[in-house]
Amino acid sequence: MYRTEKDTLGEKQIPSEALYGIHALRASGNFPAKTPFPVEWYRAVGITKLACYNTYRKFRDAALEKYGEKLNITLISDDLLDALAGSASEVAEGKYFEHFIVPAVQGGAGTSINMNVNEIIANAALLRSGRRCGDYNTIDPTEHANIYQSTNDVIPTALTVAVMRLLQELEAQINSLRTKIEKLERGSREKLRPGFTQMQEAVPSSFGLLFSTYNDALSRDWWRVSKCSERLKPVNLGGGATGTGIAIPRFFIMEVVPELRRLTGLALSHSENLADTTSNFDKWVEIHATLKAHAVNLEKMTSDLRLLASDIAEHKSIIIPEKQVGSSIMPGKINPVIPEFVISVAHKVYSNDTLVSSLCGQGCLELNAYLPVIGCAVIESLNLLISANLTAENNLIEGLIINESSGTWSLLHSPAITTALIPYIGYHQSAKLSGLMKEKNHDIFEANRILKIIDEERLQEIIRPGNLLKLGFSLDDPGINEK
Repeated sequence: MYRTEKDTLGEKQIPSEALYGIHALRASGNFPAKTPFPVEWYRAVGITKLACYNTYRKFRDAALEKYGEKLNITLISDDLLDALAGSASEVAEGKYFEHFIVPAVQGGAGTSINMNVNEIIANAALLRSGRRCGDYNTIDPTEHANIYQSTNDVIPTALTVAVMRLLQELEAQINSLRTKIEKLERGSREKLRPGFTQMQEAVPSSFGLLFSTYNDALSRDWWRVSKCSERLKPVNLGGGATGTGIAIPRFFIMEVVPELRRLTGLALSHSENLADTTSNFDKWVEIHATLKAHAVNLEKMTSDLRLLASDIAEHKSIIIPEKQVGSSIMPGKINPVIPEFVISVAHKVYSNDTLVSSLCGQGCLELNAYLPVIGCAVIESLNLLISANLTAENNLIEGLIINESSGTWSLLHSPAITTALIPYIGYHQSAKLSGLMKEKNHDIFEANRILKIIDEERLQEIIRPGNLLKLGFSLDDPGINEK
């Protein structure tokens, strides 16, 4: 069974029970992409429209109170408003998403997103009122569901709502992962290992210092992400098509953002320049740059852990959890799938960053037509980073084992440890020890017994973890000025 819907371009047959209408059907045919639209954005459109309906009700009641019978505009009744608000609330909960048929990749600056949701709300409101889908003489997707709205203020505002919610989730997940890493740092401050530069053994270090670098990097990420909402919070809702507020009551313009703030609990604010917020998307470039910085830190950390736990490392100093069988042909092979996943996420974020930057620059005069793809990329990056932090915490850091004996053995056999002796015996004597250690594969004690360069008891004191890991040296340190 089908119903017939009309627009300025003609007619279309719509399945009778479908909540979408002719505008969404045309869009799905014009944009035959398969990339799904994010449900987070869909839900945010629902709550944004609910704020519009609630604000319209306040405007209507205030106008009636002031002008009474002198009021010469057509008003929406309480019954109709209740039906629209109820349907918008359901959309805000994710209901009817199967009737949202517009793909993520599309043209039209988000008009198809707005109209698809308008149709869903209008038809759901019709069903709620005991009528049939498509009875637009009663409840119309444009006249009623879109009252005092434009695609150009509703859809970017809804994107801001969706992204601010996801940022809260990402912020919490980063901090949860950071807390687990901080625990590893505290428990391994004096567990020795060689430090590496350019993949070569360099100087004595510790696992505590290694994990402190990840802890501090994630702390910066957490701080940056926590500040993103401050950049995002000015929205252009109420500004209409280009931020001028044309055809929209001033009362509505001033009240709709506070109503949305009340509904969402988010620190949204009314943009001081609605035209600027409508036409310029540099805030999305800035926000995504923060996401990219976090992706860089995640990639660096997981790449390091994968390397230290790999079979390439002669003496594995870190053992990462074995999570799944690694091969269909090689028995017993276990691959570092969690680091690989996180690294893959990072590179997807990098590619999205290029997309966001380039398309934000494609804004033209009063509007940017590429908001749908920009917004979907930002949401995708957020969801990927949330999942990367979650699995890094639960499947990589949780259960990670530091092989302390291997780390100590590697350091004592590494020529890198002789760097610690330079203040006591000088570079050239240290180099002699280093050369013998490398040539004979001796540890530092064996090499020193052969070369007799420094008293062994003094050597043991110098390479104690507390001495090796302290920041620099002082001329007052024992042994520095002794002959």
